[in-house]
Amino acid sequence: MPAKTRRAARMAPLRSESTEDHLERIQDLVDSKGYARVTDIAEALQLSRSTVSNMVRRLAKRGYLNYERYRGFTLTREGASVARHIRHRHRILTELLQMLGLAAEVVADDVEDMEHHLRPQTLQAFESLVEHWRLESAAHRGFLEFHRRRRR
Repeated sequence: MPAKTRRAARMAPLRSESTEDHLERIQDLVDSKGYARVTDIAEALQLSRSTVSNMVRRLAKRGYLNYERYRGFTLTREGASVARHIRHRHRILTELLQMLGLAAEVVADDVEDMEHHLRPQTLQAFESLVEHWRLESAAHRGFLEFHRRRRR
């Protein structure tokens, strides 16, 4: 994990789930459109525009956003670093749960439930397991077979 992502991981306990959800959606919007707007985030997170507007102002005060009232906004360097960490964590959890053979809707729901509650060392262990199973496909197949037999 790059140094900036490690720093963002260490800072994770200081961020609320709502903060992380907003930063994640903002990054998605910036990636697809080049900027984000309150309306887009409110729609994506199914929140009111006033709730999102308040959060955007807080994120800007905390140094995560470049924000001008009534205009689109983008992430600062720090905001982008945090968003990369959130995206990395989301990707690792998604891949792990997929490798466990879970259905897509279970994976999506469980990742959303779990992602905000992991300690960095837990995420590192999950990342190691995912990488191990990628490199050692026989070990992955062995686990899946063991799990299949156990469920009978």
